[in-house]
Amino acid sequence: MLESSTPLLVGPDVIGAPGGYRNVTDLLARRAEIAPDHAAFEVPSDPTDPSAPWRNVSTSEFTETVRAVAKGLLAIGVRPGDAIAIMAPTRYEWAVADLAVWFAGGVVVPIYETSAPTQVSAIIHDAKVVLAVGGSAHHVGLLTTPLDARGSDALGVWSMDAADGPGEHRDLERLAALGLGVADEALEERRLLATPDSPATIVYTSGTTGEPKGAVLTHENFLGQVLNIAAAYGEVVHPAGNTIIFLPLAHVLARGLQLICLASGMRIAHLADPAAVVGTLGQLKPTFLVVVPRVLQKIQAAAGAKAAASGLSKVWASAQSTAVQWGEFRETRAPAARAPLGLRIRHRLFDSVFYRRLRQVMGGRVTHILSGGATLDAELSLFFGGIGVPVIEGYGLTETTAPLTGNLPSDIRSGTVGRPLPGSTVRISDDGEILARGIGVFSGYRNPEHNQDAFVDGFFRTGDLGRLDEQGRVVLEGRLKDVIVTSNGKTIVPMRWESSVESDSLVSHAVMIGEGRNYLSALVILDPVALAEFSAEVAASAHPRPEQHELLTVVDAKAREHVQRAVDRANELVARSEQVRRFTLIATDLDDPTFVTPTLKLKRAAVLQRSTDVVDALYSS
Repeated sequence: MLESSTPLLVGPDVIGAPGGYRNVTDLLARRAEIAPDHAAFEVPSDPTDPSAPWRNVSTSEFTETVRAVAKGLLAIGVRPGDAIAIMAPTRYEWAVADLAVWFAGGVVVPIYETSAPTQVSAIIHDAKVVLAVGGSAHHVGLLTTPLDARGSDALGVWSMDAADGPGEHRDLERLAALGLGVADEALEERRLLATPDSPATIVYTSGTTGEPKGAVLTHENFLGQVLNIAAAYGEVVHPAGNTIIFLPLAHVLARGLQLICLASGMRIAHLADPAAVVGTLGQLKPTFLVVVPRVLQKIQAAAGAKAAASGLSKVWASAQSTAVQWGEFRETRAPAARAPLGLRIRHRLFDSVFYRRLRQVMGGRVTHILSGGATLDAELSLFFGGIGVPVIEGYGLTETTAPLTGNLPSDIRSGTVGRPLPGSTVRISDDGEILARGIGVFSGYRNPEHNQDAFVDGFFRTGDLGRLDEQGRVVLEGRLKDVIVTSNGKTIVPMRWESSVESDSLVSHAVMIGEGRNYLSALVILDPVALAEFSAEVAASAHPRPEQHELLTVVDAKAREHVQRAVDRANELVARSEQVRRFTLIATDLDDPTFVTPTLKLKRAAVLQRSTDVVDALYSS
């Protein structure tokens, strides 16, 4: 077995030690002491219109709001260790509720706002939730019935949206008003009850297959990650910077990022709709963004389409190639090395024509992008590095409190997800599975039965396949459960082929098929926005009904010809036995939680279950 480790930058002498950080609330409390007037957040003056003016919220203003809501929680009977659910889109009030629960000594149970009623009920029952906070009347409605079923222990559902009209309303403003009689000393005593070993949150894995499991993350898991990542990425996360969080705050990566920014003084703006992000970049001008690879693909594709519309396709192709070459040079050069003259001239020319405009599209101030959630194509990473916006790719899971590995800003190697982050160790098993141990790795699931096969020799089994390069960086190679064994005994890992096809602008997901078959085939799920731009007529005829959870076959010669080129490119990258012979184009609602997780991962089992006839047709004579 091979291992790669990175020592802690901030260790036990700071976490849990006298005078150190006792729990997560100290991250905010200490920042409020150091820089009370510094802008911690930007909030829209009109939540329904992201283009409206945004105002700054200082650290002290945010802290006082958190304390007021926390006092309200104490006033209505929240006890230390009580589980409190939060279900809402990404918004400023999510941050308020999150920190307020911790100030009140509670345990946060995030619920994705797209969760089905059965999922909401299961989580509330399993975590023994006593109180819930919903983002709107819709979320309040979903939370109320299962919480009422909890009986006399339940403390009600409270809304982030302010209520209109007379009478008693359960919103955060009313909750804060109920806490006016709670003394500061009582709140401070409660705030300090949780120790590093205390549960901070129970995060239920979205689950691409199988039963969702409640991962219990402690205050030490969060503190270890926040303090060490902040120390390792100081040139990215700092008081002069700002970011936009549009990932679901129910996801541990978004919440971890929020805590890192709070502790480091980096200003945060929240957006519930990822589609609205591009429209606000010029206004908010972030210095750092966290995205999934699909966002980067769309930015590059949009630039290519604009160039084509101006008759500059060949020029754009040369600009892309130059950016990739520049990115490669920057990653592999010696510190004092200078690029060849021809490359410097081409890069300077294309910077004035294309690259500078692309940076302006992203707001003009972005210095780094973090990509996660799916594997990033190495050439796409090199392209963005070449236009002056380096992409830091990382890897982690809910069970590792988000990042486990990551490329450092000064040491990016495209095609890898970097070395273990400070305080983490990665081991590659004999079967190629990535095993994890470290400061962010949880100790287990809420249900002990789920822990039976989760650990080996003290390492968490991630279920992901990977390898270590010669410098100890992790290279992802797919999911263990996605491995295909064909009828002739060939073992196929589909990730490389699928990732290549998915890099095409028209493709959202590619699913290789072939378990027990004598050749490989695939389902290619089209991106609905790109399909509409490609052919409005085809898009109109391939419009699935979300309530029917439909997967529609798309029969169009031009779309198939386009995707065939992507399939051919992917086939050139793999051995003959790993090449796909046949494929079918599919359209579906990519917001349907039946097929896609809240973090935009495809539920392969659900897709294949609904596609049995299509799959059988791929293997018919």
